Amino acid sequence: MRDLAGDLQHLSINTATLRKQLALPAIVEACMKRSIGAICPWRDQVHAAGLAAVAKQIKDAGLAVSGYCRGGFYPAADAAGLRAALEDNRKAVDEAKTLDAACLVLVVGSLPGALAGKPASKDIGLARGQALDGIAATLDYARSVGMPLAIEPLHPMQGAERACINTLEHALDICDALDPGRSGALGVALDVYHVWWDPKLAGQIARAGRERLLAYHVCDWLVPTRDLLNDRGMMGDGIVELKKIRAWVEAAGYAGAIEVEIFSDRWRSRPADEVLDTCVARYTSVV
Repeated sequence: MRDLAGDLQHLSINTATLRKQLALPAIVEACMKRSIGAICPWRDQVHAAGLAAVAKQIKDAGLAVSGYCRGGFYPAADAAGLRAALEDNRKAVDEAKTLDAACLVLVVGSLPGALAGKPASKDIGLARGQALDGIAATLDYARSVGMPLAIEPLHPMQGAERACINTLEHALDICDALDPGRSGALGVALDVYHVWWDPKLAGQIARAGRERLLAYHVCDWLVPTRDLLNDRGMMGDGIVELKKIRAWVEAAGYAGAIEVEIFSDRWRSRPADEVLDTCVARYTSVV
C-alpha cells in the first residue's frame, strides 16, 4: 500500500463536501493552499463559476481533476426525456474534457420521476435497460474525444431514485459487455460508502483491475445512519474497514487519487477550514 502520511499528492477533495460553505473558486484556493493534489468538481458548481474560468483556475493552481460529477440519469418516461438525457451527457463529456478530468462519473438514474417523489413506473428492469442503452450511446461519443466514463454503483437504498446499478459486479458486467477489450474507456468509480457491505467486494475489485478502476472515493458509514443521503461519516468515525478496502484496490493496480466525498449535514455546518483540515488529518492516518 502507498504511504499517505505527509504527502497529499494523491488526496482529492470532492467539492460536494464543502458546497454549503464555499463556492467552487474558494474551494480550489483552499485546496491549493494546503498542497492538496486534486479536486473533483460538480457540474452545478462549475456552471455557477463559469467553465472556462474554473478550468483556468484549476490549471493555474496546479491541481489535477480526479473526476467530474456527474453524468448519467438516463431513464426517462418518454422518448423526449431519453433524448434530453443523452444530449446532457454529451455536454457533460465536453465539460469534463475541458477540465482535463480523469473521468466523467456516471450516476445512472433509476425509476423516472422517483427522485421527485412521483415515480412514473415501477419497472426497474426497464430502467436498467435504458441505463445500459444510455451508457452505450455516451461511450461512443466519449471514446471519440478521449474521456473515460466511470460507472458508480450506488447502495441499494438509493436503487429507486438515483441508480439502478447497485453492485460492483453489475457495473463490471456492463463494462465487460460494452468494452470487452478493457480499453480504459469505461470503468467504475468505487465509493466505499456504497460498496463496503458487499460480500463479493474483494473478488470484484480484483476482477476490475487497473483498467476498470477509474476513481476511488472514501468517507465512512455511521452507526446509526440518520439520513439516506446526507449523513455520511468522516473517515474513521464509522465502521468501514478503510485500510482493508484500499489494500484490495491498490493490489488490483489502482494508483490514482483517493477522493474524499462526504455528503453530511453535520460537516457542512462546520467551518470549511475545520472540514478540510480534518480531511487531511484522516487521509494521512486512517484511510
